[in-house]
Amino acid sequence: MKQPECPELLPGTLYMMVLRTLVRGPLHGYAIAKRIKEASKEGLAVEEGSLYPALNRMVVKGWLTAAWGVSENNRKARFYQLTTEGTKQLEREAGEFDRLVRAIQLVMKSA
Repeated sequence: MKQPECPELLPGTLYMMVLRTLVRGPLHGYAIAKRIKEASKEGLAVEEGSLYPALNRMVVKGWLTAAWGVSENNRKARFYQLTTEGTKQLEREAGEFDRLVRAIQLVMKSA
């Protein structure tokens, strides 16, 4: 039986999910992607080609810091950590996302 494809993410939701994932502490890129996949019960898969550029943009924006460390596999990995500004950005994005979802649901119920 063919598995359903993961839905395409709305613009900005990758940032929001990464920021939310890092609330519990620093993680490297692979662990971030894995945690998002697990938290969505396999419903979302973040591709490396999207994740790493997004992580780099979030570092530049000051939402994350990055430092090299050693992963649980004893490999060199870049660990990302949420900053105070990143926490504020998460709150803003989560609020905007909730408003967007509610508006879409209103439209879908009106038909």
